[in-house]
Amino acid sequence: MSAVTRRPKLIATDLDGTIVAHYGKISERTKAAFNAAHNLGVEIFYVTGRPPRWMPEIAKVFPFGHGICANGALLYDIHNERVLEEWAMSVDSQIETVNRLRRSIPEISFAVEWHNYFLREKKYVPRWDVGQDNVGVDDITEIIDSSAIKMMARCSNQELSSDQMLRIAQIELEGVATVTHSNPHDSLLEINAHGISKGETLSKIAARYGISADETVAFGDNPNDFSMLAWASRSWAMADGHPDAVKYAKFVAEPHEEDGVAKEIEKLLELPE
Repeated sequence: MSAVTRRPKLIATDLDGTIVAHYGKISERTKAAFNAAHNLGVEIFYVTGRPPRWMPEIAKVFPFGHGICANGALLYDIHNERVLEEWAMSVDSQIETVNRLRRSIPEISFAVEWHNYFLREKKYVPRWDVGQDNVGVDDITEIIDSSAIKMMARCSNQELSSDQMLRIAQIELEGVATVTHSNPHDSLLEINAHGISKGETLSKIAARYGISADETVAFGDNPNDFSMLAWASRSWAMADGHPDAVKYAKFVAEPHEEDGVAKEIEKLLELPE
């Protein structure tokens, strides 16, 4: 029997829009499915664009599992709130990213993410939490003096969509940084060190556990999940996610607010070891 007809050894899931609803809750059915998988010895990885400071709520819901945060930039112990390993952007890469994107998208503004805070330009309007000083600077390069786990770039006037920004940025940042997004409606890019992505980090960490792509299942909804969906031999795009996700995933799960991931996990756990 091949690995892809057996119960998976590792479940990798995105959070927001995949198992976390837009109002921030995780359903009881989803909790039960992940608990059942954990009780059967399946490794659980929460693979997210979130920074560490947004993970305590996940740790409260799930007293097990591992974190890959900031789109692959961090291996994170969510229960002891400890960074285990990181793949950060250098100062030079951050400045080069800013310079290249300013030339191609003049209205763009930036923020820089670190473990427990982010720093932003005044033009960058935060949607979730505010900058460390809640004021911002005129030019982000004034305060780029150390490595970063992630940069964010926004068109606050929403002149361009996230998809439009991404098409431009992928050309401009080729060989400099990895660029993606997690929300097609928000005019926001997420930028990591060159070569760093959810799929790259997940494959690296899975190998340390002796787990292959054939023994892994993955769930996701947006472009920052595509590398992970492409790597895992069994992967599901959310039916209510980005329309391009189906190009990378092997299957489609029901919408996240209809417990799409939980329904697939329940079926996977019925397979033989």
